[in-house]
Amino acid sequence: MTTSLRIGVIADTHGLLRPEALAALQGCERILHLGDIGPAALLDQLRALAPLEVVRGNNDTDDWAAALAETLQLELGGLRLYLIHDLKQLAVDPAAEGIDVVLAGHSHKPLNEVRNGVLYLNPGSAGPRRFKLPIALAILDIVDGQPRVEMVSLV
Repeated sequence: MTTSLRIGVIADTHGLLRPEALAALQGCERILHLGDIGPAALLDQLRALAPLEVVRGNNDTDDWAAALAETLQLELGGLRLYLIHDLKQLAVDPAAEGIDVVLAGHSHKPLNEVRNGVLYLNPGSAGPRRFKLPIALAILDIVDGQPRVEMVSLV
């Protein structure tokens, strides 16, 4: 029997939750926001779609954001996931820790790359355009314990 889990991965909304992002996240069983959120109400919109896990970004400085963790470790679909806003702040060796997927935002640059047996995923920025970087998010499907990534362009 095949087991699968569909996870929406979004980052760097900076207060802008585009209708295209909401549409792309429809049908996800979980949503992960990798920081630089904007107002707390944006998270409520995401929670209306699916259970939500969030890490705090460097721009999440309002009082409500103080309760958010800077990193999270989750086990989803049989994989160990490590969430952090800025990959440069990663203070663990994911391969040595048995982490399967590292998810980070901050750079606004999409990344989908396996290094040392660990998948590194940055969905890009779903918020306001910065320079000429793409506006995007990612869908992480975990099928029978294997990650599959779909990068979704929003504009």
